[in-house]
Amino acid sequence: MQCFVARQPIFDRRLNVFAYELLFRSGFDNFCDIDGSEGDIASSDVLTTSFVLTGLQELTGGRKASINFTRNLLLQEIPTLFPSNMLLVEVLEDVIPKPNIVAVCRKLKNSGYTILLDDFTPEYLQSPLLEIADIIKVDFGRCSVPDREDIPRRLENSGLLFLAEKVESVDQFKQAIGSNYTYFQGYFFSKPVVRSDSTIPGSKLVYLRILNEISKLGVDFTDIEEIVKQDVSLSYKLLRFINSAYFGLQQPITSIGNGLALLGMREIRKWVALSALSYLAEDKPEELIVHSLVRARLCECLAGEIGLTNRGAELFLMGMFSLVDAIMEKPMSEILGQLPLTEETKSALLGADHLFREILDTVVSYERGDWDGFSKLASGINLGEDVMPTLYQDCVRWVDQVLRTHVGEPHRSGATT
Repeated sequence: MQCFVARQPIFDRRLNVFAYELLFRSGFDNFCDIDGSEGDIASSDVLTTSFVLTGLQELTGGRKASINFTRNLLLQEIPTLFPSNMLLVEVLEDVIPKPNIVAVCRKLKNSGYTILLDDFTPEYLQSPLLEIADIIKVDFGRCSVPDREDIPRRLENSGLLFLAEKVESVDQFKQAIGSNYTYFQGYFFSKPVVRSDSTIPGSKLVYLRILNEISKLGVDFTDIEEIVKQDVSLSYKLLRFINSAYFGLQQPITSIGNGLALLGMREIRKWVALSALSYLAEDKPEELIVHSLVRARLCECLAGEIGLTNRGAELFLMGMFSLVDAIMEKPMSEILGQLPLTEETKSALLGADHLFREILDTVVSYERGDWDGFSKLASGINLGEDVMPTLYQDCVRWVDQVLRTHVGEPHRSGATT
């Protein structure tokens, strides 16, 4: 049975990724909100896929994995099959806290597992699981504003930590910060906070000019070499990348020109785009870069699956720059005027209804675990659904490698609250 697994980041207050919740769909009919024995099968499949077949390290980059557990899986003590330091045991809201469930959760807690109560509402304030839990997850999409604030206040002396789920705007994030939440989940981090009166700093304009230069049809290696040599950081990153295990060279490359020649024009364009994006986002959450790269690689891979292999480079850049408005804090329309992208790519990023946009929407629906939306969109672009899980996992693996070889170790956000 094919297992569909996506991931959604859980952030701390500094907007570093604390864990990834693994979102899954088992097969083509069983969705992640099913219950009973089918729910057990779905959860078992995601555990098998994540920890055994794929490798937890590759799906979460060494961070914790938050996974839903049904009543039956808890009673079977399935979480104990996996490392306690890598797993958040998420107890679903429909698991009735009978004595046997409480006993199992207490045993897991004593064994070092982190217990997380899902979709917590005020009606659960008397739950016996509160004495065992470590983290309370509050769904901001379901709870009223007063309830979002009231739950942490009523439990402020319990030692519990609070996770705000479905935080979809910066205003909601700020509200959660002010209400004593420690962790945050949702797509607020990828929504642009547009500062239309601000100008793009000169140093960032240099990188945009570099992108423009390499997009020219007549550009040669000599011109690119001169551009790269003018920036110490770019030169360092290029030599580090070329001499990494990614290439497995017998002799080190010490010349910028030789390094560029080895890459080839197509890879040069991708490498410069990645380096530029990394620089532009240096004061943003690391996950924005990760998110952008997963989208870029998935869009490029899908090109080969739907007969657009020769458009792969364009689709790569479309995915990469799909979050550039959040990175630059400028309107997408204003930024695109300075980016060397094709008109089809630009119009897709602005929401035009054509194939490129449908490809991007298909990728976004998968990464968010919107399985119903993904099925419809995949059908619309003639993509076989069953290829996506492997592609997605390969792309996550590729991004981890790229971040360590193209631009060095992933940077940590310096964002403060």
